[in-house]
Amino acid sequence: MSVRVTGSPRPVGLVTGASRGIGLTIARSLAAAGYDLTISARNAAGLADVAADLSTAGAVIRPHRADMAVEQDVTDLAAAHVEAYDRLDVLVMSAGIGYAAPLDTAPLHRFDRQFAVNVRAPYVLVQALLPVMRTTARDHPARGVKIIALSSITGVYAEPALAAYGATKAALASLCRSINAEVSGAGVSATAICPGYVDTDMTAWMREQLDPTSMIATADIAELVMSVTRLSAHAVVPEIVVTRPGEQLHRA
Repeated sequence: MSVRVTGSPRPVGLVTGASRGIGLTIARSLAAAGYDLTISARNAAGLADVAADLSTAGAVIRPHRADMAVEQDVTDLAAAHVEAYDRLDVLVMSAGIGYAAPLDTAPLHRFDRQFAVNVRAPYVLVQALLPVMRTTARDHPARGVKIIALSSITGVYAEPALAAYGATKAALASLCRSINAEVSGAGVSATAICPGYVDTDMTAWMREQLDPTSMIATADIAELVMSVTRLSAHAVVPEIVVTRPGEQLHRA
């Protein structure tokens, strides 16, 4: 569904990586809470199915296919959102990729792709959307605008075989801190959520070593996101680390 809703009193969000996993659960939570949305992912067919499903809750849902590794896709996504809504209350950057490999044998092309998707794309997206976020925060000063980035506990505590991935997630959390330093005074604040293993397709490779029922649920992450969206503009939360219970508190 593609509808221009400029001037709508409803809050508006943009969610990347929205066709599955954490991003999908967050998109569902936002739609249920009364948000109109732009949702993005690489899989156009899957994204269309999600949009149709979320629209049944009464939300305006605009699907936009984008590959976060392609800069033009990222800038087109930002432009399409502004064209459709001219407002942005919550930006959720959930799209991400990861590869596991020992530090001494990990191929550099995978290092480059992870940085392109996990760090460069969020930077480009925030840069492109800052004008509309500043305007939205000015028009709604009590709540302001929230940027929420899905980082990882590996960006806080190192994990074997995840050196490149952890580095990208540390950089993403650093980007959130920089956003707060520059524009939180204007009502635009950023939070990096840094979970351990969450039960999604992305962690399927760990299921022989780790029971999925012991992993964090996507609903837990969505609940934290919704809590951040309900904060006033006077409360800035730079980072939330979410760990699994037990003896591995500083491990994914």
